[in-house]
Amino acid sequence: MKTRFLQPILLAILALALIPVSAQAPAIDPALLAKANAGDAAAQVAVGEHYTADAAAMHNVTQAGEAYKTAAEWYRKAADQGSIAGQMHLAALYRDGGRGFPRDMAQAAEWYRKAAEQGDVTAQASLGVLYSIGQGVPHNDVEAYFWLDLAASVKGPNQEKYAANRQMIGIHITTDQLEEIQDRVAAWIAAHPRPPNTE
Repeated sequence: MKTRFLQPILLAILALALIPVSAQAPAIDPALLAKANAGDAAAQVAVGEHYTADAAAMHNVTQAGEAYKTAAEWYRKAADQGSIAGQMHLAALYRDGGRGFPRDMAQAAEWYRKAAEQGDVTAQASLGVLYSIGQGVPHNDVEAYFWLDLAASVKGPNQEKYAANRQMIGIHITTDQLEEIQDRVAAWIAAHPRPPNTE
């Protein structure tokens, strides 16, 4: 007799447990949202990260695409203020795409360039790789070498990897091109002093 009463209760509990995680996603902290709406770039990035995490957990492609689109809007608000974090998140979102959010390598390259020009080492290396394979930008070994050389000039955990990538590109450029690149790198470093490790 007890099992007859317990059976509907257990089925109800099981049904609640099977509700998709996205339907139970926590709301964005109102204080964080207020800061983001007031123009705080770090808060805008955090709100974008919230939407990106939600999108990754969604089962519905249309809903996931909308969440990625909203994340991109928040990242863009921060990126347009010069936030390297916003630029890097936006570049990665366009590079990888997502369910319902298309890849756009030209947009990815554009946002990597903005962060690279501000001295972000990861962005410089990423832009160099994009030039080396011609994704989002025309294939250009000179530009690839330039950006990878800048990245390899900074001590950090990926310095050797950036230097190895630079060397692989180096076999495709002339001695004259190398001299021009070295002059550009020296001029860039002189105009953009940075701490020993900005990675």
